Amino acid sequence: MNAPNPRRPSAPCVQVTPEILIQPPLTRRGSGPGLVLAISKHLNLSRHEKTLDPPPLQKWAEEGYSVAQILVSDESSIANELTLAVAELKKLPECSGDKIGLVVIPDEDTTNYVPFLDAARSQSTIAGAVFYGVYPEGELPIPVLAHLPGNTNRLRDETGGRKEQATVHLYPGAERFFVVPAHADYRASAAALAHTRSLSFLKPLLGGPYFDLEAIWDEHTRYEFADRSVEETMATMVDEPYVNHVPTLTGGIGQAKLTAFYRDHFIFSNPKDAALELVSRCIGIDRIVDEFLFNCTHDRVIDWLIPGVPPTFKPLSIPFTSIVNIRGDRLYHEHIAWDQGTVLRQLGLLPEYLPFPYALPGGREPAEGNRFEYRVPVAGGETAKKLVDENALPSNELIAFAVREVSEKK
Repeated sequence: MNAPNPRRPSAPCVQVTPEILIQPPLTRRGSGPGLVLAISKHLNLSRHEKTLDPPPLQKWAEEGYSVAQILVSDESSIANELTLAVAELKKLPECSGDKIGLVVIPDEDTTNYVPFLDAARSQSTIAGAVFYGVYPEGELPIPVLAHLPGNTNRLRDETGGRKEQATVHLYPGAERFFVVPAHADYRASAAALAHTRSLSFLKPLLGGPYFDLEAIWDEHTRYEFADRSVEETMATMVDEPYVNHVPTLTGGIGQAKLTAFYRDHFIFSNPKDAALELVSRCIGIDRIVDEFLFNCTHDRVIDWLIPGVPPTFKPLSIPFTSIVNIRGDRLYHEHIAWDQGTVLRQLGLLPEYLPFPYALPGGREPAEGNRFEYRVPVAGGETAKKLVDENALPSNELIAFAVREVSEKK
């Protein structure tokens, strides 16, 4: 892998015609297969301030594709425009391979894919197409993936999600333009899921681009925990990334805020003996899911993990789960989760018993001057031991409800 560069990849767009724009890949690799993005001229394609999700042209370029964007205003001209776009991609030095993909986000008035499929049929290099909006009808000349809004049970009943060479995914609750960030229909969760499915569909057809996701993630964590470099850590991420530590609501959204978070509350807040112990790893088309132990001594205030709590100098071994989304060869986001209860138990800040302010089953109340206390169903360092070795401790020890009656004076 190339060494990180604090400057984001920059490759200028080339305006071929008023309707056609060519964008080379925005990755460290700098080259990648061709992809034609045919999108309605009437849609707002600017970046929206309410989401970090970039417009489709930038997003696909960041995935490592050489992108030709066609702004479609008249479906009758799509065949000529597609021919020109494919020809321009073939001339582009950064465009690799002999297969090209097609992604279509049609106008609201479009009721079928026929003009786009007919145009694709005339281009032997187009190996597969992704469509948003309506179900493909008729003979399909190439493999097709369709993302449809709504809960169309009838469609799924009739097709089982597939028709000939078409694969169909439905997005309940979504509207037609759920994938366009600046549109009122934009729905982040559906857009992210559809994009991952599109990558899984197109990459085998186009021969990539494939990146070593493990190396990218390991590089990022090395700069965080070993080298402790804010600049190099941020250089492994896309233009506008984010990090969300779910239990404590810490992290950063966007380049500026995430840089400040890493500088002021994460990289230099970690204990010197902080170490990660990988337990399992699952690698998808655009993300990595890790189970790991975060081990350290609580010898300082760890802003992101235990905000505001002075050092107790106790050891910690915490099971973590991280879901890391990688766009091209840079990180887009991290969703990090752990059980805050086990952290507090290991630090001696969460008692084994706490007041139970209710009557017991059957209506039993505590005697006058007494109270009930229940055993808090949270384990301490045992959680780490059992994650690594399932036989380290017996299962189900916390299932039974344990309660005791104590004096209020205690």
